[in-house]
Amino acid sequence: MNSIWIAIALGCYAISSGCFFFARERDRSRLAGWGAAMLAIGALANAIDLIARGFQAGNLPVATFGDSLPFLAILVAIIGLILIVRRGLPAIGIFVALVATVASAAACVFGTRGRLVLPATLRSGWLPVHVTLAFLGYALFLLAAGVSVLYLTYEARLKAKRPLPAPGERVPSLEALDRINYHLLGWGFVMLSLAIVSGAIWADATWGRFWSWEPQESWSLVTWILYAALLESRLTVGWRGRRAAALTIAVFTVLAGSFLGLSLMHPGHHAGNFD
Repeated sequence: MNSIWIAIALGCYAISSGCFFFARERDRSRLAGWGAAMLAIGALANAIDLIARGFQAGNLPVATFGDSLPFLAILVAIIGLILIVRRGLPAIGIFVALVATVASAAACVFGTRGRLVLPATLRSGWLPVHVTLAFLGYALFLLAAGVSVLYLTYEARLKAKRPLPAPGERVPSLEALDRINYHLLGWGFVMLSLAIVSGAIWADATWGRFWSWEPQESWSLVTWILYAALLESRLTVGWRGRRAAALTIAVFTVLAGSFLGLSLMHPGHHAGNFD
């Protein structure tokens, strides 16, 4: 991975992180605005890099763990910008920018060096469909975890009668944060479900079987069950607020651990072994 665009994206994301961080102490509206602007520029540079590498590879360039990280970064940045601008949630900005920064930095370390050539089994129209759905689900779940952290932080400060991080800021209510968390979980679950279905169809077309029970597939199913149980608990048992936020973080920890651990140690058909 040697594109200058990913370096530009990394720099913009890092500056955005700084803007959102220092906005806690100074003129939040101006610094947060700069943070959002730099986040948008970083996402644009990220997109240019993705398109350039896609033309080189002949398909979506996500053959390995490192190559897929910029795609995750851009999805997190775009959805994060929607939360910041449309939902009035600038406090989530530092979380979004830091995730994009770390993902881009890791891509520089783990990404493919030189010309990217996809294996024959990945030169399929199912690749962008399956990967986009899966990474949209991951990005939505990640942001749901971020909103949950924000919920628990605000709740703790309110109970301790301490001021929220930015005096004078229009802070969403706890009910609004809980509602945003629920919507992110719901859409993330839909994306993950569609990703599993599309992956099964693609696997059958390529290897003659819908499911092979390799670690990535097994953990995807475990994660799907956990998120289904979490959503079910919200709908039927009425678990909301602090309990829902804590469970969202816990389930996302399982997702992140399985994604990172398996991608680096046992990629299987998903990140390096395509035979």
